[in-house]
Amino acid sequence: MSMSSAQDKPKIVEETLRVIMCPQCQNPLPGDARTCPECGVDLALLSLLGEKAYLEGFPDTAPIASTPQWLVPRIGEYLLGQNLLSQEDLERALRKQKESATQGHRMLLGQTLIQMGYLDRDTLDRAITQQIIELHAALQESNKTLELRVSERTSELRRALERLAEINQIKANFISNISHELRTPLAQIKGYVELFSDHTLGDLTPEQDSAVSVMRRATDRLTGLIEDLIEFSTASKEGLTLRVEEIHLGDLIADVIRRSQEKAGKASVDLHAEIDAQQTVLYVDRERLSWALFQLVDNGIKFTPADGKVTIITESNDGTIEFRVADTGIGIPTDRMGEIFEPFHQLDNAATRRYGGTGLGLAMVKIILEAHGSELNVDSIEGKGSTFSFIIPISGKPS
Repeated sequence: MSMSSAQDKPKIVEETLRVIMCPQCQNPLPGDARTCPECGVDLALLSLLGEKAYLEGFPDTAPIASTPQWLVPRIGEYLLGQNLLSQEDLERALRKQKESATQGHRMLLGQTLIQMGYLDRDTLDRAITQQIIELHAALQESNKTLELRVSERTSELRRALERLAEINQIKANFISNISHELRTPLAQIKGYVELFSDHTLGDLTPEQDSAVSVMRRATDRLTGLIEDLIEFSTASKEGLTLRVEEIHLGDLIADVIRRSQEKAGKASVDLHAEIDAQQTVLYVDRERLSWALFQLVDNGIKFTPADGKVTIITESNDGTIEFRVADTGIGIPTDRMGEIFEPFHQLDNAATRRYGGTGLGLAMVKIILEAHGSELNVDSIEGKGSTFSFIIPISGKPS
C-alpha cells in the first residue's frame, strides 16, 4: 500500500469512537467508555443487544441504533487493545461489512473477520468470552454501587421522616399549650360580655347593646376556633377515642340542618336534605360525626355564592349509608385538590383573603371519619361546585 493511499484511507474506527453519542442521553462518549459518564447506561450491554438485533435483521428492536458504526467499535476496540488485529485489517473488515449490508447480507464484525482470514474462530470466541466476563464483572460492580446508593437514600429518607415526626410533635404540643392558655382569659372576657348583655352591670344604650352583641358573636367565634385547635392537637397526639352510641339517621341530619340554617339564610344559600331511610340506626360517635357533617355543610355554604345550593344526601346501599354534601360553589382547582386536607392551610393564602378560618376543618373531618373506619372523598369542578362523600356502616361498631 502506497503512502498516499494510506493517508487517504478513512480512519473508520478512530472517527467512530470520536463521534459516538450515548444512545440514552446523547452526550459524547470517550472511546474507552464501558458506561456513559453522564447517565450511567451500560454501553457494553446495549452493544450486545444491538448486535443480536442487527444479526437477526430486526434493527428497530434494538435499544440503540443497530448500525456497524455503533456495534463494531466495541469488539473492534477490544481486538485492537489485545493486539489480535491491526487497525488496517479492522478498517478493511468494516468496509467489507458495510458493503455486505448494502447488498442485504448482514454479518457481524466477527464473522467478517473470520471470512476475510484475519481471525480464526477460537481467537474470536476467546475475545468474546473475555468481553462477557468483563461485562459480568462490570454489572456486578454496578449493582453494588446501586445497592449502596439505595441504602444511602433510604437512610436519608428515614432520618427526614424522623425529623418530620419530631417537628409535628413540637407543633402539636405548641398548639395545645397556646390554646389552653388562650382559653382562660377568653372565659373571663365572655363572662363580662354576658354581664353587659344581661344588663347586670347596668342599663346600656341601644348603641352599646349593639356593640356588646358584636363582641358576643366575636367571642363565640374565637371560642370555637380555640376548641378546634385543642381538639386537633389532642387527636394528632393521642388519636381519637370514640364514644359510640345509637342514633337515628334522620335525627343526625336534622341536627346539622338546624345548626346551619341561620348561616345559609344570611348567605342566601338554599340548604336542604334528601334523606333515604330516615329511621336507619347508626352506631357512631354522635357528637363528632355531627360536627364533621356540620363542617362539610358549613364549608359548602362558605364557598357558595348567593342563590346557590347546598344539599345533604344520604343513600342506603348494602348495609351502609353513603353521605354526600354537594354544593354549587366555586369548586377546587384539580392541581390543588390534595392541599385541602392539609392542617392550617387554605387555598387562598393572601393577606386579604376572602374566606376566614384556621384551615383545620377538613383535616379534622378526615381524622374523625378515619376513626369511624371511613374515608373522605371529594369530587369537584372549578367554578361549578364540589361534593364531599363518605360511607358509614348501618349497624355494628366501627372497626
